[in-house]
Amino acid sequence: MLGIPLATLSILWAGAFLGALAAGGAGFAFALAASAIWLHALDPIQTTALIVACGSILHLTLVWPIRRSIDGVRLAPFLVGALVGVPLGVLVLTAVNPAPLKLALGLGMAAYALYALLAPRLPVIGGGGRWANAGIGFVGGILGGLGGYSGVVPTIWTQLRGWPKEVARGVYQPFILFAHVVTLAAVGVVGIDGRSWLLIILALPPLAIGAVLGLQIYGRLNEKAFKQMLSLMILLSGLALVF
Repeated sequence: MLGIPLATLSILWAGAFLGALAAGGAGFAFALAASAIWLHALDPIQTTALIVACGSILHLTLVWPIRRSIDGVRLAPFLVGALVGVPLGVLVLTAVNPAPLKLALGLGMAAYALYALLAPRLPVIGGGGRWANAGIGFVGGILGGLGGYSGVVPTIWTQLRGWPKEVARGVYQPFILFAHVVTLAAVGVVGIDGRSWLLIILALPPLAIGAVLGLQIYGRLNEKAFKQMLSLMILLSGLALVF
């Protein structure tokens, strides 16, 4: 199709569908699910560009149904941190080999997720206020610029804050959208060429299907099931980065 090998097209569609299914159900993990598949056929910079472009489109549509859960005052420190962190992540992506950082991130995610799944109750962090939230946004921004992984740390943070699922998703999902847009602006010049735009367009149908199915799953989850699903998604995402 349009000069793209069938094997590459299959990988593109599989990554787009699974990533959108994860994002629709959990509100995050699009980048982790999609990149675990896309990196088998695309180079890291092109994969990052594809993730942030498709992720921006995806999360723009997913944010609308939860718009009433978004608290601008609560969200603002995270966005300020991301605005500083994303350019640093892009610099790391283009200047050094990010593989060791991704390995460390994956191991940390897997360890946390196992603890979250097995522990009777997670600790609740109430201190730090806006400065702590901004710091989490900064780290999330770095990971977003590094490979579109902006949602990992904020998602874990909302669990440790003990926020209900509507409040948590009202923070990390618009945060991911913001970080994707900033990353897209930073890597667009070097990462998105004519072929990349074609891949983005071809990825739209499986993105839409995965998002719709994911939202249906989200609507059926209670608080306990949602937190368990988040922990499981974090575990699988961490293992995908390691292996």
